[in-house]
Amino acid sequence: MSKAGALDLASGLGGKIEKTEVLSAVEQYERYHVFYGGEEEERKANYTDMVNKYYDLVTSFYEFGWGESFHFAPRWKGESLKESIKRHEHFLALQLGLKPGHKVLDVGCGIGGPLREIARFSSTLVTGINNNEYQITRGKELNRIAGVEKACNFVKADFMKMPFPDSTFDAVYAIEATCHAPDAYGCYKEIYRVLKPGQYFAAYEWCMTDSFDPNNSEHQKIKAEIEIGDGLPDIRLTGQCLEALKQAGFEIIWEKDLAVGSPLPWYLPLDTSHFSLSSFRLTSVGRFITRNMVKALEFVGLAPKGSQRVQDFLEKAAEGLVEGGRKEIFTPMYFFLARKPLSESQ
Repeated sequence: MSKAGALDLASGLGGKIEKTEVLSAVEQYERYHVFYGGEEEERKANYTDMVNKYYDLVTSFYEFGWGESFHFAPRWKGESLKESIKRHEHFLALQLGLKPGHKVLDVGCGIGGPLREIARFSSTLVTGINNNEYQITRGKELNRIAGVEKACNFVKADFMKMPFPDSTFDAVYAIEATCHAPDAYGCYKEIYRVLKPGQYFAAYEWCMTDSFDPNNSEHQKIKAEIEIGDGLPDIRLTGQCLEALKQAGFEIIWEKDLAVGSPLPWYLPLDTSHFSLSSFRLTSVGRFITRNMVKALEFVGLAPKGSQRVQDFLEKAAEGLVEGGRKEIFTPMYFFLARKPLSESQ
């Protein structure tokens, strides 16, 4: 896990946004969402701006509280959050059948925690694609610190329009990232294009489950909280993801919501009734301390104005995620393994 401290959090808040512009960026980001009168179509049309603003604003908070890998994981009893996250990443590598020397693509790679772990675990060459300049700058620094610059690299680009030739990669994966795509089919079709024939694409998707009722106002409130707190244009149903994969040309090998049957709930780190020393910053006490620390840092000018507002919508997201998990209407780990046929006619 990252050892980022209070001053690291303060210096990184706002990412590449000018510190004097952070509050304005927060206000613009909020206006995209339902709670502030925003519309789904506007979020989809402006997804690049919305998602870039989101990650400029939240990346330092994520690394401070979560570490270098910004994702959830199913968890065994007696297993720490850090251990479960690594195992979740190793599971992807094993499902993809990665071999030493394979060229692998991480779609929506964040600051590169998973790609560094997977590259070391499987002795592969992993490229991360990300459209956020701040995250790539931070990821390159973490690659240097970890000594993995030869095995891991980053490309700044939109994963809806990737700058790679057809059939470039031996495997592709996405960890809780393609949920940011405005169009699942367009995203998966582009992944299909850059993947070699006969090879595999695996992902963990954020989805609403079949238990989600669009006519239930409480369900809609939970969905909206997750969308604003996590930079999402819309949260798709699991069935919509599967249909988009098939339309893109993939053969589905297997799929499962890995939240179902997890010995410990995936949302446990965000549950305010849960206490853990190993993930203290995520507990209610840890979040209370962070909230007051950010307030103090903003007051004395070490953190830009608007920092508290960012933490507020992250707290709203945490509430929505926990409730969505408890009611089993949302999952952050809808897993699928899909194969690109050897020929178009196969």
